[in-house]
Amino acid sequence: MPVHRSGTARRGPIAAAGILLSSLALVLGSTGTSGAADTPARGSATMGMGVAKHDGVGPLPGDTRDVQAVQTEGVDTSSHNGNVAWPTLWTSGVKWAYVKATEGTYYTNPYFAQQYNGSYNVGMIRGSYHFATPDTTGGAAQADYFVDHGGGWSRDGRTLPGALDIEWNPYGDACYGKSEAGMVSWIHDFVNRYKARTGRDAVIYTAASWWSECTGNSAAFGSTNPLWIARYNTEPGTLPAGWDYYTMWQYTSSGPTVGDHSKFNGAYDRLQALANG
Repeated sequence: MPVHRSGTARRGPIAAAGILLSSLALVLGSTGTSGAADTPARGSATMGMGVAKHDGVGPLPGDTRDVQAVQTEGVDTSSHNGNVAWPTLWTSGVKWAYVKATEGTYYTNPYFAQQYNGSYNVGMIRGSYHFATPDTTGGAAQADYFVDHGGGWSRDGRTLPGALDIEWNPYGDACYGKSEAGMVSWIHDFVNRYKARTGRDAVIYTAASWWSECTGNSAAFGSTNPLWIARYNTEPGTLPAGWDYYTMWQYTSSGPTVGDHSKFNGAYDRLQALANG
């Protein structure tokens, strides 16, 4: 067999193929054919990204407690939407918006200024939301990060209280590795610090099935925090414990221009009242 100048034997085609397969196995072993390879990048989570996956779309058993006859259309946006065509949305009848500001204590939306200010400039009432990651830092720390990076509130009649997006973990365990009691405690820490910083009770965005699984269907927040319920259907369905009515309902992720559309449970003047506190 010929020998290279380095003294190593030349590899034939069969040996080369074996090395290639071994290398491929190492790559697959490091990323996996699923699991880690399918996990989105930190910071990329969006409001409702787990709703269709976990709850599906279509009829589910449920009630329609206190659904107002007149509702007001809204949207939520994140970096996935890029620069949003706010005049188009306004013309279509959208009157309010929530914009993702932060996630954990490690991410801010690079499109936040265009989305937050742009919605305001066309006449919308707007607010910001925080995607919670209870497995990375405490609730109070994340509330501080949110307020310091776009999640504040002012009594200008056009700014909604900040929203806590608490739902399925896109990066791992659905309940972020927390017990039901631990999750309730984390949420308490967040909303208490948010109120201490802004004077407002944060809106809680969630889905009934996640709330039941991860908080034990806690009724601890119904008397203080407005509910933004996520359910992609023709009705909001059964609400989490403690809430007799919803304030907002995200009913689809496939709307025109911006996918996530919601209804405020009341007329425009009631939306203004929520902004004014």
